[in-house]
Amino acid sequence: MNKKIFLSMIFAALAMAPGAALAYIGPGTTGGAIAAAFGFIGAVFLAIVAVIYYPIKRMLKGKKSPSPKPGTDKPAE
Repeated sequence: MNKKIFLSMIFAALAMAPGAALAYIGPGTTGGAIAAAFGFIGAVFLAIVAVIYYPIKRMLKGKKSPSPKPGTDKPAE
């Protein structure tokens, strides 16, 4: 096997190996991340609801009773 390919395979394997993550995420950062996740989920949910709700709203709006003629209490014929 070519020496360069062998060394690149060893380097790739070492780069993918997990190591200890010595990191601290404070409560402020965690709260912000949770709020961002909830905001994204809420936006997706509202987009889906809007896509479903508005066609139904238009369909139901067309089935209303006739509105009265201007100046009278009788419905339009």
